[in-house]
Amino acid sequence: MQNKECGTPQGKRAEACGQEKRRGNRVNYQKELEKILSALEAEEACRGQKKRLLLHACCAPCSSYVLEYLRETFDITVLYYNPNITEREEYEKRCAELRRLAERMNGEAAGNADRAARWTDASPDGAWASALPPGYILVEEGAYEPQLFFEAAKGLESLPEGGERCFRCYELRLRETARIAAERGFDYFTTTLTISPLKNAEKLNEIGGRMAEEYGVAFLPSDFKKKNGYRRSVELSEQYGLYRQDYCGCIFSRAERDRRKAAAQQAAEQQVARTAAGGEQEKQ
Repeated sequence: MQNKECGTPQGKRAEACGQEKRRGNRVNYQKELEKILSALEAEEACRGQKKRLLLHACCAPCSSYVLEYLRETFDITVLYYNPNITEREEYEKRCAELRRLAERMNGEAAGNADRAARWTDASPDGAWASALPPGYILVEEGAYEPQLFFEAAKGLESLPEGGERCFRCYELRLRETARIAAERGFDYFTTTLTISPLKNAEKLNEIGGRMAEEYGVAFLPSDFKKKNGYRRSVELSEQYGLYRQDYCGCIFSRAERDRRKAAAQQAAEQQVARTAAGGEQEKQ
């Protein structure tokens, strides 16, 4: 007989989040995540089976803490789908670094190519995954489609980082993640993006919730930067020697980064000049 306490919590939690938003209250997505994880761990204790999570990943550093945090609760497949990254070389570098991180965390030297192929060909119920070691992280690379990002950003090119252009980029990536999660029978999907202090976690969760309704697959709410999550990602990046990029990947963020660097360089040169001038005056 099935234990009645073993239930799927996603519906009630999503409904509660929606009610809070409608009341105009700010949702604590970290607490919502903790409630879901607690319920899922209790369910796993009853049924002896983990839920399957499709985790959209932007890069290895942002994935490091998220994987460490979630791998005990979920069977995780990482989806690297980032059409916002303009330069192919940068795109491939970040993907390779993500695979390297997964290999290190799996404690193996071999890559995931064979297992990723098995995942692609598997039946939606994911029964084949039981053959993998517990906590094994799979990596799947999505299509490289930068033209889709430029189409989404059209008319918004002059906006600063963190605005509507970024929100469209969030939706582009979360929509594809939700589509694949629904198509391949995952229980949940989510993204590593909320770990970044520069990303709008509230907007990401809002978009994730909409995609969940549209595609019929549960979205795992998050604000991974909370509880020192971002700090831990920095520590893990140092531990694994990960490449940490200094811009999100799109041509617009790269231009803004270059402007900041130029301004900082100019300020430093001006400070040196002022210091030198002050020294000359003292000599006189």
